[in-house]
Amino acid sequence: MTTTDVSPDETRVAGLDPGLVPESPADRDEFRVRAPLYRGLFRGTGLVGTILVLAVVAAGLFGPLFVSYGAEQQIDGAYLLSPNADHWFGTDDVNRDVLSRVLVGIRVDLLVISIAVPVGAAIGTLVGLVAVSVRGLDAIAQRVFDVILAFPALILGIALTAILGPGIVTVGIIIAIAEIPVFGRLVRTSVLRIREQPYVEAALVSGASTPRILFKHVLPNSVEALGVQFALSLSLGVFIEGALSYLGIGVVPPTPSLGGVLAAGNGYLETNPWFSIGPLIVISALVLGFYLIAQSISNDRRNL
Repeated sequence: MTTTDVSPDETRVAGLDPGLVPESPADRDEFRVRAPLYRGLFRGTGLVGTILVLAVVAAGLFGPLFVSYGAEQQIDGAYLLSPNADHWFGTDDVNRDVLSRVLVGIRVDLLVISIAVPVGAAIGTLVGLVAVSVRGLDAIAQRVFDVILAFPALILGIALTAILGPGIVTVGIIIAIAEIPVFGRLVRTSVLRIREQPYVEAALVSGASTPRILFKHVLPNSVEALGVQFALSLSLGVFIEGALSYLGIGVVPPTPSLGGVLAAGNGYLETNPWFSIGPLIVISALVLGFYLIAQSISNDRRNL
């Protein structure tokens, strides 16, 4: 076993035998800290999830460049057409190509979750790290988290939409707020667990500052759990956007979103069910893809 750069006197103060001070897992086994986040993407269910997500992302980024109709273009004589060679997902009730709207809707959804989830994760992680290290602040942070978690994401979304009004920005704020307590509590749990480890005690004895301990020992050894939660949060973000737009309080028409296109076909399920099939397939692929990635990372981590 390798050792940290701690003197024999410091190890005796820490109550440890010289030469037997376990170093931080981040220093001892850098491969273990990072590898699952990458290996999980290319193994078993993780590979399936990665393919699903990349396929949807590629369709959203490049698909609109290859379709013949714009997302807002009204086509003469194309009222609720069934899927055909010209319109793979058919057309809607105002003569627009559903495929074009779904492809643009993918861009909107990816834009929202790619900003909102990282912002919520960053704020939650920072709050979790700081609160548990400052006396008195932890209790306040936990009560705030309790309040946020007391409301389901959709109820929280309805309340904030009533205050801020519907729109892309509002949807992003809702997703970010919903993720703050999730990451905050996850990091708090990691801090409480890791700060009891011998290598943290040795670092304290050696005079390491609290920020150094948090960012050198605690945060690196929380990366795996945070990576799993991040993938799950992306999945939840897609669901929240879809649900809010489906209820008519998300992305404002005529801007297409996956939930909005799905909601538009709600009134035609009995006569023209294909209207809703396209966006439903894409939403399902994204949610399932992110979930499979999270599951694979978690399983790979446990197998190390």
